[in-house]
Amino acid sequence: MSGRILIVDDAVFMRMKLKDILTKNGYEVVDEAQNGQEAFEKYQALKPDIVTMDITMPEVDGLEALKMIKAQDPNAKVIMCSAMGQQGMVMDAIKSGAKDFIVKPFDTDRVINAIAKALG
Repeated sequence: MSGRILIVDDAVFMRMKLKDILTKNGYEVVDEAQNGQEAFEKYQALKPDIVTMDITMPEVDGLEALKMIKAQDPNAKVIMCSAMGQQGMVMDAIKSGAKDFIVKPFDTDRVINAIAKALG
């Protein structure tokens, strides 16, 4: 099961952790971004199959980046990554077109299931 993935998170450690989970499970991580603006630009340039998007980031947050990407490409597949206690923002993200969400700290099975389902 292949899938080209763009990982977006302002924390290097989180990006490394997610990249490790994804590559070990046969997915290709095409690039990483550390804020929403960078995510939007890289999405346009790379057209990944899926984006994992952190909600809380400096400059342009994940919710805003999700809306920017969806406005550009209504078929974009974006999975939000949230910390505990961000349910309100997660609901906003789902309403704005996110496919799913995964909670930190990442559970490998949950990550892989969310990606597989979104690629469906």
